[in-house]
Amino acid sequence: MAGQAPPEGGKARRVYLLLKDRIARGEYPEGAALPGEQRLAQEFEVSRVTVRRALDALHADHMIEKRPGSGTIVQRGRSASVLAGDFATLMPQLIEMGQATEARLLSYGYAQPSSVVASALNLEPTDRVQTAVRVRLVEGEPFSHLTTHVPEQIARNYSEADLATTPLFRLLERGGVHIDHADQTVSAALASPEVAEALSISVGAPLLTIERVVRDDTGKGVEFLSALYRPDRFRLEMALSRVGSREDRHWAPVIGTKGS
Repeated sequence: MAGQAPPEGGKARRVYLLLKDRIARGEYPEGAALPGEQRLAQEFEVSRVTVRRALDALHADHMIEKRPGSGTIVQRGRSASVLAGDFATLMPQLIEMGQATEARLLSYGYAQPSSVVASALNLEPTDRVQTAVRVRLVEGEPFSHLTTHVPEQIARNYSEADLATTPLFRLLERGGVHIDHADQTVSAALASPEVAEALSISVGAPLLTIERVVRDDTGKGVEFLSALYRPDRFRLEMALSRVGSREDRHWAPVIGTKGS
């Protein structure tokens, strides 16, 4: 299903996104009735027309249904598995997640990289990269949109069919790449029309983003990853512990306590 566009106008969009977030977080669980239009209008300080437009967009996203005599109900079957990653041990968890979930290859080809990718991988202006776009699914539902860029001389060691069935890390290692370390950043973004369609979400919906530059044991860049995650299907967690003594006590991550 293609992503539906959020309602026009800032107020309706704000109500739509806030209600969608509450549903995703379980504040309004499946089968529960949403507050009435008048109550929502008062809470968000908007008109009932604005609330109705936001509810229409949620209905188009199949997140709610309107039942005569019962009001607006969070649609049953909306719940889906939510994957969690421990921020302190995220890298190995994402690799394991890639092996345990289904991948769908959307595009595959060779071209010159953008300036951002070329700089990150220390490539020359004339170099080419193999770029692939994939969607990962859990229980048949999409949760991540992955774009990878690999230098051409490395990517020639595997085929499009290989990438459609095997995690990229395994293909890199099979081709003789000795992966050593990576730099990773986490941020947020809004879904473009193409990403929204692939992830079955609304255009402009918020997404968790992870960018990763993987390097081999010589420091050479071997992969640039741009990953977009649905926040209702994937979340980051971190266990913290108080360490130190007296004035030096502070919070520190607890490594290796969570499963994947």
